[in-house]
Amino acid sequence: MKTIKFLTLSILAIFATAMSFAQTADELINKHIDAIGGKDNWKKVNSMRSEATLSTQGIDIPVVITQVHNIGMKQEFTVMGMSGYSIIGLDGGWNFNPMQGQQKPEPITQDELNIGKEQLDLQGEFLDYKEKGHTIELLSNEDVDGTSCYKLKLTRKSGREATYLLDPKTFYIIRAISKLTANGQEIESTINLSNYQKLPAGIVVPFTMENNMLPAPINMNKIEVNAAVDQSIFKVQQ
Repeated sequence: MKTIKFLTLSILAIFATAMSFAQTADELINKHIDAIGGKDNWKKVNSMRSEATLSTQGIDIPVVITQVHNIGMKQEFTVMGMSGYSIIGLDGGWNFNPMQGQQKPEPITQDELNIGKEQLDLQGEFLDYKEKGHTIELLSNEDVDGTSCYKLKLTRKSGREATYLLDPKTFYIIRAISKLTANGQEIESTINLSNYQKLPAGIVVPFTMENNMLPAPINMNKIEVNAAVDQSIFKVQQ
């Protein structure tokens, strides 16, 4: 009986693997883009303002993220009455964290700036990825909490790589893995994405993000698409 059981499981595993490779990377990307609102809706996204909360050690930290497509991004936070921020813009990037004793904004490293600029593509790296100079490869499925997920490897035009795991039922990205450089050292960032919700703009986005580099999940409270943004917020007056 055990032999039959193991044989059945083996056949199922082989069948699942065959099914995963029956689809090409482009087919999976198209299904993913359709699942999160479609190409037309995402092509209309030019700005996004998100209000979120990071709860840790009994403290709720409000976070506001303002983004303009391919222009800039600013993240603002307040902890125990002290406010800080980080900025990525086309002409540079800065961090200001008074909780760490900073008295004024400090420029980030070139490696950090290069990685930050990759995040300025609000419409997503999968959308028109070939025109952007990226390549995508379909790898063997990988398990995420008991679910055999499609695994896509993105190699950006810059050469930096990232891995995305797609839920086979929803085609949502549920995990993103990439290498980052911090303080001169390369570290691996793993972000789990969940609680996807559809916005009035017709796009579907995750409202919960768990990053292994943060002490607690970030939960979105409100996301506005294409609200007017004063782009001067992406510059720092030294």
